[in-house]
Amino acid sequence: MSIYTTTGDVTITCHKRTMPYLEQEVKELGFTIEETFVTGVKLKATVNECIKLNLNLRCASQVLYSLTAFRAVNADDVYNNLRSYPWEDLLPEPGYFSITSNVSNETINNSMFANLRVKDAIIDRIRDKRGTRPSTGSALTGAVIHLFWKNEEAEAFIDTSGDSLARHGYRKIPGQAPMLESLAAATIFATRWDRVSPFVNPMCGSGTVAIEAAMIATNRRPGLFRTNYAFMHFRGYDEQVYLQEDALLEEQIKEVPGLRIIATDYNARSVENARKNAVAAGVANLIEFNVCDFADTEVPANAPGIFYVNPEYGERLGEVAELEKVYARIGDFMKQKCRGYFGYVFTGNLELAKKIGLKATRRIEFYTSVIDCRLFEYELYSGTRMPKT
Repeated sequence: MSIYTTTGDVTITCHKRTMPYLEQEVKELGFTIEETFVTGVKLKATVNECIKLNLNLRCASQVLYSLTAFRAVNADDVYNNLRSYPWEDLLPEPGYFSITSNVSNETINNSMFANLRVKDAIIDRIRDKRGTRPSTGSALTGAVIHLFWKNEEAEAFIDTSGDSLARHGYRKIPGQAPMLESLAAATIFATRWDRVSPFVNPMCGSGTVAIEAAMIATNRRPGLFRTNYAFMHFRGYDEQVYLQEDALLEEQIKEVPGLRIIATDYNARSVENARKNAVAAGVANLIEFNVCDFADTEVPANAPGIFYVNPEYGERLGEVAELEKVYARIGDFMKQKCRGYFGYVFTGNLELAKKIGLKATRRIEFYTSVIDCRLFEYELYSGTRMPKT
């Protein structure tokens, strides 16, 4: 049996509150979702089909292919169950593998101990079957095995992704407080942007939001920037399947005549770094970068589009006092300069958001790191209104 051609249970994980946008992506790729949960979706697929998922998804973290599920009261149960699994059929010789885990069991106070028992089980099994010991390490550069263990229910997966898909691979200069690429993509999916109208992004920082907007509009996928995945490091891997999917990434890029994505920041270094990141992503020619105060940002008239800003949240009292003025200015700017647009403010400070002085039409929940965030939507009326999608 080859995992590459055998349909099995697949779990795709994502960060908290981005599941609806991951679900949308997976369906658009032609897959049928069997179940959703707070941080992911479940479906049936082969590992060859997981290749398509890895190369195309913007909002995902890991694509996990289930190998075996079992009851485990303690770490010895994990070891004994995995010791009997035919790892020699999956891991090449001499091979290199890593272990990751998500553990919630009352007998475990350090997930690294659970990882160690999984590693021991695999090494002992292969040493018995081959007489050699595979190498292991923490770097996710080869085969990756993932253990999910909650209470007394455990499941072992092939992590077909390896390094997280949430980082899209083009951002070379992250900036001071960068938004995770998968989160930026999810917030854009949450807007009413039609991917043709102007997308105006002041306070652009390292450029992640503007770059993700350009990539979404032109159908550029994260797989364009990555050449190593964990699915490449198991027995039975057919490089031709990957190369065919990889070639499709270039073929599906599309031109959007007249597309205007405008990104500004008052900090010249931030704008220069954002431009460099855009070059790495292949979309520098699609984004108009400028150094200026956000209130001087051009908003194309007679072309209702999207205004998207991610201002600082403020952690110290003095910062908050100054930021209250900034948020009030953002509200004034949207009222005066963005008529006909939909305005979006992404923030982790819900009190500061009140200073915008406009009534939000939607408050879309997101989460960044440990901060409860909202994407506030404002419908900025004028004689011409952007149609809802």
